[in-house]
Amino acid sequence: MSRSNPGAATRGHPAGPADAAVVAARLEDLHAEARTELDHRDAFELLVATVLSAQTTDVRVNQVTPELFTRWPDPAALAGAEEDAVTAVLRPLGMGATRARRIIGLAQGLLERHGGQVPDDQAALEALPGVGRKTAHVVRGAWFGHSLLAVDTHVGRLARRLGWTTRSDPRRVEDDVVARVEADGGGAGAEDLTLLGLRLILHGRRICTARAPRCPECVLADVCPSAGIG
Repeated sequence: MSRSNPGAATRGHPAGPADAAVVAARLEDLHAEARTELDHRDAFELLVATVLSAQTTDVRVNQVTPELFTRWPDPAALAGAEEDAVTAVLRPLGMGATRARRIIGLAQGLLERHGGQVPDDQAALEALPGVGRKTAHVVRGAWFGHSLLAVDTHVGRLARRLGWTTRSDPRRVEDDVVARVEADGGGAGAEDLTLLGLRLILHGRRICTARAPRCPECVLADVCPSAGIG
């Protein structure tokens, strides 16, 4: 890394969980550009892309959504689409038929229940086909501007390594991380859970990877109880 790294020269390991305010401030500096990496132009495209991202990568989703949204640019168009045609577009993601049924049902739900508009309401979003808590948090946080933590595999992994949780269930992880942020008094960026989550995801992809975390390069090494361990 070219920048100064306050965590790279750590000795030993902190006895307790990493201070959330310190983590948030350092990640804000390192990943100031953090945003959802799913390409989208409106709430509908973000919602569909997030549903499609389950069990695949954002990069792969971004490879199929240009054609998808060119052919079916809104809920009305997608709701009336031929399932086989949508499946063909989604085939590179795997489980094309399942994904096609899911997003066609999602579009139909938007038309029938919300006049084709993506609702800014947690319960209403979660009631739509294919939409769970994490997807609703992504859309409400990234598009509608709410402070909400979306827990994916990266957020869960970093939360455990930072000592913020010992659990794997996403809802439990979310509760533990939010409690830790509140206990540590916020800090730069910590008051915005959406941005904190996006920065944790970027850090998990670039530095704190699942198989080979790059602890010597990590700006959190001196506050992370897992630094250099395994």
